[in-house]
Amino acid sequence: MARRRKRKSRRRQEGRRILENVPQFSIECGEDKPVTAARKFIHSEGIVPPALLLVKRNEHTTDRYFWAEKGLFGAQYVEENHFLFPSLRVSEDEPAELSVAAARSR
Repeated sequence: MARRRKRKSRRRQEGRRILENVPQFSIECGEDKPVTAARKFIHSEGIVPPALLLVKRNEHTTDRYFWAEKGLFGAQYVEENHFLFPSLRVSEDEPAELSVAAARSR
């Protein structure tokens, strides 16, 4: 029996593309829970939103969090609902502006 391919959500793919342009930070959670480690890292480093945090739980598992003005969110939620985050709308427009500026300079 042939296995069907999983359908990829266009909205989620678009959200993933937008998150690629956001600064990323990789940390290890150590003894803390992943969310606690992410919050402590944000506080200690003074990270300004928007930012993506990759928290390594163990050698096989990495949790992804998005730091926004509104708080800390799971990256998958943000990928699916990127239009709810104003800081991502600004980031979304920047690549288009750069391509327009490059076209003008030619």
